[in-house]
Amino acid sequence: MMAVAAAQKNREMFAIKKSYSIENGYPSRRRSLVDDARFETLVVKQTKQTVLEEARNKANDASLEECIQQAKGEHVPAEQNVELQDEQPNLDNLELAVEDEYVSVDNIETEAAVESSAEQPADGDEKPKNDYGLTEDEIVLANAASESPEAEAAIQSAALVVRLKEGISSLGRILKAIETFHGTVQHVESRQSRIEGVDHDVLIKVDMTRGNLLQLIRSLRQSGSFSSMNLLAENNISVKAPWFPKHASELDNCNHLMTKYEPDLDMNHPGFADKVYRQRRKEIAEIAFAFKYGDPIPHINYTDVEVKTWRSVFRTVQDLAPKHACAEYRAAFQKLQDEQIFVDHRLPQLQEMSDFLRKNTGFSLRPAAGLLTARDFLASLAFRIFQSTQYVRHINSPYHTPEPDTIHELLGHMPLLADPSFAQFSQEIGLASLGASDEEIEKLSTVYWFTVEFGLCKEHGQVKAYGAGLLSAYGELLHAISDKCEHRAFEPAATAVQPYQDQEYQPIYYVAESFEDAKDKFRRWVSTMSRPFEVRFNPHTERVEILDSVDKLETLVHQMNTEILHLTNAIQKLRRPF
Repeated sequence: MMAVAAAQKNREMFAIKKSYSIENGYPSRRRSLVDDARFETLVVKQTKQTVLEEARNKANDASLEECIQQAKGEHVPAEQNVELQDEQPNLDNLELAVEDEYVSVDNIETEAAVESSAEQPADGDEKPKNDYGLTEDEIVLANAASESPEAEAAIQSAALVVRLKEGISSLGRILKAIETFHGTVQHVESRQSRIEGVDHDVLIKVDMTRGNLLQLIRSLRQSGSFSSMNLLAENNISVKAPWFPKHASELDNCNHLMTKYEPDLDMNHPGFADKVYRQRRKEIAEIAFAFKYGDPIPHINYTDVEVKTWRSVFRTVQDLAPKHACAEYRAAFQKLQDEQIFVDHRLPQLQEMSDFLRKNTGFSLRPAAGLLTARDFLASLAFRIFQSTQYVRHINSPYHTPEPDTIHELLGHMPLLADPSFAQFSQEIGLASLGASDEEIEKLSTVYWFTVEFGLCKEHGQVKAYGAGLLSAYGELLHAISDKCEHRAFEPAATAVQPYQDQEYQPIYYVAESFEDAKDKFRRWVSTMSRPFEVRFNPHTERVEILDSVDKLETLVHQMNTEILHLTNAIQKLRRPF
């Protein structure tokens, strides 16, 4: 729990605090996952820069020891001078990694270069004598340590990547310093560096208290023998890598990053002048905010006006779907009608829809008070959980809403989430987002936008719609299947950078050969992302597992072998004569 609390504090430190509005720099009037991701990248970058500057200024005004409490009993006093003496390490026990295997250093070279250049004083400026030059990694670590005395004294598994200017003999100084700060060396690797002016790159995995680790870093930075040093955390994942939930229950921690786009914030919103509607939205939002993992989804007693709005849109989709929707959507839509979930005289409740999805594909629903950040929304898909709103669009605009409402979720998304192949595609987008960089979240959001929201597919030589934004907005649906726009084959690399049109209908739509073809192309594209680790979802524990050890891989192989055995037995039984 202490680690989770520390992760949450880091998350809040760089949290989105601006409302999603044009006044605050939001790029458009119409909300979309793509624009959300771009706005979040910009705001996080600005917020992060401010936070880091404040932390560095604080470190310059006071000693680093005063920024965090001293670790009990083990902390080396600031006054004690740690001598980094020349000491020849035992090279017999040193593992020399081949270049192709030593991926860790390569993955952080770009980040290190960016941070280094950002921290260098301008030409002609003299670096202040007491400037500790705290990197983002150290500030995040210090932030975790300051959570509580227990958090500071907690043992941190970390990896240091140090670039040696004076040869491998400098390694002895590092090992001596680690010993002085009561650390335990778990692993050492080295290789000849490919950077000019650097002799060797060394990776050292250590266990020590967070307070002492910060002292070690400061001590090493003060030595002239090292070109640079970078800090990684467990699993070779950077300590500043974006936090992501590992279990479905941790989605509870995402609610405080709910984005703001409410009727009273934008005079162009259909409900801006309707006080009754605005109060209704607030009441439904409060119900969703109170929801926690494991709770039954709250029942909403929809008003006659809200049911009337639902009926108008439902009947329109009912008329258009047989001709323009893909076969998978039509089949699920019919099944929902057969089970009396889709009827025109009442809105479906999220709980009954969630039960239906869980029975068909293992997906479930979770009520959301409003729009999540792009990162949090995509992360929920990794657990086969779809975050759904429960409020209804304004009656004056039944066929258009400036932000997704429950009608869009129910008629647009739910039918296809009941299709096994599409459900798998949605989950894979979510898994790819876990730990991805801000830039990659933008690309994933764009892929999601042009597929799950506005995607087209081929069916018996005709183009059909499967995107939720098309199937719940008949105007753009008719435009998308007309000859007034361009249809391109779905290729994730090209789709991910396609500019999004927010003022009018899209000029370009991407057409998938099939959901299976889209999944295959997406998997190949995701393999090129910069994330240095792989994840999988364990449906039995509802936990995302990071595949970072031989033991975990062996367990996974054993599970796969068991499944293959069952399949082989099934095939043999099917081949038996009657």
